[in-house]
Amino acid sequence: MLDTHARKYVQPIMNRTADWLLSIGLSANQVTVMSFIIGVSSGLFIYFDQFIWAVFVLWLSGYLDAVDGTMARKTKPSAFGTVMDVSFDRVVEISTILGLAFRFPGSIWALLLLSTSIIFAMTIFLTVGAVSEKKGVKSFYYQAGAAERTEGFILFTVMILFHDVLTILTLVFVVIELFTAFQRLTEAKRILG
Repeated sequence: MLDTHARKYVQPIMNRTADWLLSIGLSANQVTVMSFIIGVSSGLFIYFDQFIWAVFVLWLSGYLDAVDGTMARKTKPSAFGTVMDVSFDRVVEISTILGLAFRFPGSIWALLLLSTSIIFAMTIFLTVGAVSEKKGVKSFYYQAGAAERTEGFILFTVMILFHDVLTILTLVFVVIELFTAFQRLTEAKRILG
């Protein structure tokens, strides 16, 4: 929801960052890789009780992930860049979940449910994007939903910082993911027939 509706407010900042990164010779795909490397370190920071660093690298990764798309649209978007971007996003999320699971094994069952709900929601999202004839600003149809990447980062941040109630927070995330999945499934039925 925030990715869709708040983007217009942060897009000017992302445009300036994209212009600067392009001016120093970086490509969108290079920034995607940088975002990935920074993002996967979040799981390690969680495991080693460096929770503030985990949140910092998670959000820096997310910001660069948004900027790489802006860079691609300013230059030449590539299909492989899209595949890398979407795939690396999931690995960053997996890293965060694994960091939490290894650091707080008592919550592993809830984190497994979260992983399952994310797989389900992303399957719907990607399948609708692949079969839909609609196109948006991105290289495929982007289905808005209650929980987009920014909401996921907010929930991960709360889970990392308030890990004393990790199981409860994870279950809240699961419910939000499932709501989003069924929201997207309903929209898919409407637009695809």
